[in-house]
Amino acid sequence: MIEINLVPDVKQEYIRARLLRNFVISISVVVGVSVVGLAIALGIILGGQVVAEKLQDGSIDKESKKLVEIKDLNKVVTIQQQLDIIDQQQNDKLITSRLFDVISAVNPPAPNDIKISGIKLDPSEKRITIEGSAVNGFIALETFKKTILKTAMQIGSEDTRIDLATDITSGDTGFGENAEGQRVLRFSFTFTYPEELFAVSKDPVTIITPTGKTDVTDSRLGVPQSLFEQSAGEDDDAK
Repeated sequence: MIEINLVPDVKQEYIRARLLRNFVISISVVVGVSVVGLAIALGIILGGQVVAEKLQDGSIDKESKKLVEIKDLNKVVTIQQQLDIIDQQQNDKLITSRLFDVISAVNPPAPNDIKISGIKLDPSEKRITIEGSAVNGFIALETFKKTILKTAMQIGSEDTRIDLATDITSGDTGFGENAEGQRVLRFSFTFTYPEELFAVSKDPVTIITPTGKTDVTDSRLGVPQSLFEQSAGEDDDAK
């Protein structure tokens, strides 16, 4: 089969150019319509944002006027702030009432029991100073100190124990007479306690001494009167 091309080359080039032109024009129209649509969409979004901002500004101004009209506003705000920090203060407070139960737990049994004349608690340094007297002299004092050093605290049912004291620093020591006229050894010493001792805890807090355990989660209502004694003067020949 023989084909004879009767269309000149120039005519063919013209047809191809016209087709290309039509294609470019079609694409341009589509792109132009898309751009116009996008511009309209952006304009609607921008206009919506402007309207929304206007409405929000109006609401803020309205509520601000209501707030300014509240009587004693500064007092109300202060109370609200105080209410907000109550929980934090509750968690940060110290349960210092445990101290009496702790001292009762570490006091050795007779004849090495101790009479307490003063207790000083320094939360900033986490130190406790004990002043007291012992009828059994230095033996009772050393027993008291060793009991404290061998005492630990336990929180909840955990096996981990925390030492009650990390060190003991001796203070003034000398002989004197108690209120009953007995010759006693008067002493004072200071030891550092763990932060957990007086911290708020949802779990039981137990003091474990060489002779037993004492639950100090909630301080007892009463403190044994026998633990304390009135101060008495020291002997002239006190050491």
